[in-house]
Amino acid sequence: MSQQIQMNHQKVLKVADAYDLFIRKCRVKNLSDATIQSYNTKIKPFIDYCNGGNIVSVTIDTVDGFTDMLKTEHHVNDVSVVSYLRSVRAFLYYCMECNYMATFKIHLPKAQKAIKEIYSDEDLEKLLVKPNTNTCSFTEYKTWVFENYMIATGNRLSTALNVHIKDLNFNDGLITLRKTKNRKQQIIPLSASLAEILQEYLVVRGGNPDDFLFCNNYGGQASNRTWQTLVYRYNIKRGVNVTSIHAFRHSFSRLWLLNHGDIMRLKTILGHSNIAVTNEYLQMFGQDLQMDFEKFNPLDNMKKKEAQIRM
Repeated sequence: MSQQIQMNHQKVLKVADAYDLFIRKCRVKNLSDATIQSYNTKIKPFIDYCNGGNIVSVTIDTVDGFTDMLKTEHHVNDVSVVSYLRSVRAFLYYCMECNYMATFKIHLPKAQKAIKEIYSDEDLEKLLVKPNTNTCSFTEYKTWVFENYMIATGNRLSTALNVHIKDLNFNDGLITLRKTKNRKQQIIPLSASLAEILQEYLVVRGGNPDDFLFCNNYGGQASNRTWQTLVYRYNIKRGVNVTSIHAFRHSFSRLWLLNHGDIMRLKTILGHSNIAVTNEYLQMFGQDLQMDFEKFNPLDNMKKKEAQIRM
């Protein structure tokens, strides 16, 4: 008599083993090294919390217990807790799709977002004053050019440092961005003011089309840490205490909105995949946007026209 065919059910996986499969899937999907490193940082504490247990035993109570541990034992702030849980949720949803564990919803707690650090108008005035090219060092000059570039484009640091000389199209006023957070090439406008600065810079910098635009003092590619140090020293020397490179991106967004640029174009230039991320700037700088509100408000404009007609 033939033996009845049975289903070959998957063996029970340890949480750590399931995580290894998750990371393998991330690599297959060609996620960036930075994303995978972020997962390592934020999911490993969850694996440790599970203490060698099986993935099938993980429930919403496990997630709640981990959340409570982050807050009470490690004093992680609310914004960071959400960041941890977002990564853990990605991992657990993968496990659910693979039927390693039961399915349940993981809701992220609400957190008050910290105010993004920006450069004030006074700060920018100090930073963007051109150094004397007859007496300054190449390091000071290229840092000045770099800061002009950052406030003119809103690029992330990793994106800016991967721009090649050939990516500048002065004829059409465009910049090709080869490395972005979502790994999609992007083309953004090159303003006339920035084009003038970059053309002069390239005369000094020299180099071939395939070379990186922002280089070290020998023409090679400089690291993120190098540029963070250069900006720190340059800003402190200019009397500006804000030294974050990412603050240029926030400042670009604020000034774009204050100058009445539309949010959909801002979303495209910043490379956001979700408009909700761009909307955070609207919420954050809402008070600034009250300036000149009557000048652009349709009702106020209509009332002004009516008053003029009566006169």
